[in-house]
Amino acid sequence: MISDRHIPTQQPYGTAYEQMLEKVRHEGAYPTREQADEAVRLVLAGLGRQVTGDERVELAACLPLEAARVLTAQIPDTQPLTGWEFVKDLAARSGASLATTRWDTGSVFSAVAAYAGRDLVTRTLHQLPTGYALLFGCAELTPVA
Repeated sequence: MISDRHIPTQQPYGTAYEQMLEKVRHEGAYPTREQADEAVRLVLAGLGRQVTGDERVELAACLPLEAARVLTAQIPDTQPLTGWEFVKDLAARSGASLATTRWDTGSVFSAVAAYAGRDLVTRTLHQLPTGYALLFGCAELTPVA
């Protein structure tokens, strides 16, 4: 029996998420939107395992709905990872090289920073262990004793 029902394989994304994907695709020089989407989902899931408290809530509030869902679907780890450990963890989860994962992370964090703004990124970086500032494209500043 032939059915005329069409079951979509994927729900269409909202306009804000489409714009975020285009920004990541452009920043990361990804040939397809699907590759940008994979990078966004991998990196935001990882970030969701690291960020807690008010910064987590505020990041989710400023991101497009689809991105916020990926971020907040994760339970924060009890042992935070440094920036380098974060990249190594994502590489292990995705099976990609460290260089590719570092590139993906920088591309996605660039878009996140554009949505979040400087103040929220700074507060988030203060919450995270060392190494994330460079991933966000910021200088890693060490307080003077």
